[in-house]
Amino acid sequence: MSNDGLAAAATTAVEQCMALGESESCVVVTDDERRPIGEALYEAASAVTGDAVILQYPPGAQHGEEPPGPVADAMAGADVFLAPTTKSISHTRARGNACEAGARGATLPGITEDVFLTGLDADYDAIAEHCREVLAQIEDAEEIRVTAPAGTDITFEPGGREWNTDTGIVHEPGDFSNLPAGEVFVSPTNANGTYVVDGTMRPHGRLDDGAELRFEVEDGYVTEISDDEIRAQVETAAEEVGRDAYNLAELGIGTNVGVTELVGSVLLDEKAAGTVHVAIGDDAGIGGDTDAPLHLDGIIREPTVFADGEVVDLPSVER
Repeated sequence: MSNDGLAAAATTAVEQCMALGESESCVVVTDDERRPIGEALYEAASAVTGDAVILQYPPGAQHGEEPPGPVADAMAGADVFLAPTTKSISHTRARGNACEAGARGATLPGITEDVFLTGLDADYDAIAEHCREVLAQIEDAEEIRVTAPAGTDITFEPGGREWNTDTGIVHEPGDFSNLPAGEVFVSPTNANGTYVVDGTMRPHGRLDDGAELRFEVEDGYVTEISDDEIRAQVETAAEEVGRDAYNLAELGIGTNVGVTELVGSVLLDEKAAGTVHVAIGDDAGIGGDTDAPLHLDGIIREPTVFADGEVVDLPSVER
């Protein structure tokens, strides 16, 4: 990708999504493998404010792993932070503490240059409206059921926890979003059933047609995982935190109609309108109470979502 392409996408992130002001401070957090994107964001921020810095560190070993202490401190001390990193820091205490301190920010976990350009070429006002429309249908429901042709049939209980909207519009102190954006999500207090990932999931990327990853869930915990590699990741995390590694962490609904096909990037694909994603592991960063060193999202194609028995009208595009 050309430097001009990265510059245009970075300008959208800094000016439209973050609304960085000339009197504000901005820290860009990146790692050795995402440096070109980090530098593009730093240059875009520097064009707005004289108080911009960039911090770089080696890629983490696992999604959800805490960044180094100086990085966490810099995030908490800034007005705005942007974090294009190989491993996600979205669900870390560092990110949560920064927002609690009043910083507004966006993480771009696993971002590639192609996804950066595609995902930032979007109408974020329209994405925000789709989020509001979905939220209005589900926010008061006591039970959310998701079914899908590949075999998903699972019921979630939000249990009074607040639904979150990831609109990409991050203008107020403490606001947070992924970029690219476009989802409505919750950390449920309970879940039971089966979900079958037939879209995208790490470490496999986009699954081939007919490929499926099956997960059994009982009383809010994943009890069976059909895939050896994913099971191994969760087992490794369980050596550190025990049963919390198996926590059913998230139910998310994609609202970004600009994502017209799944590309194999969880960051982008989980935002695709007309999809649902379910995650295992940490939920403390999204309104739950489980700390775990991983957060594994799996995308489900062609879902039907029911809120207290009523079908939810999902935004969608032809794929």
